[in-house]
Amino acid sequence: MDPCRAPLVLTLPARPARDEMAGLCARLAHAPPGDVVCQVGALGGADLVAVDALARLGLAAKRHGHRIRFEGAGPELRALLLLTGLAETLEL
Repeated sequence: MDPCRAPLVLTLPARPARDEMAGLCARLAHAPPGDVVCQVGALGGADLVAVDALARLGLAAKRHGHRIRFEGAGPELRALLLLTGLAETLEL
């Protein structure tokens, strides 16, 4: 991974729909391997829809050789990710 290249930045919408998630995963599939920053501060609430979206992006990033970092998660989302066992896996 090129340390001089700026990371790919993705922003999750408040309520990510299935087609929006497919588009974000496609961006990961077509980008050269590298660092990815995903802004999650706009997520509307800490629920299993949000957890599913983060898990899908995390898996897609790893599948395509990226290192992904999630930024902007609120305390409720962090707590839910801890409860589901995904906090360390997703590297919040």
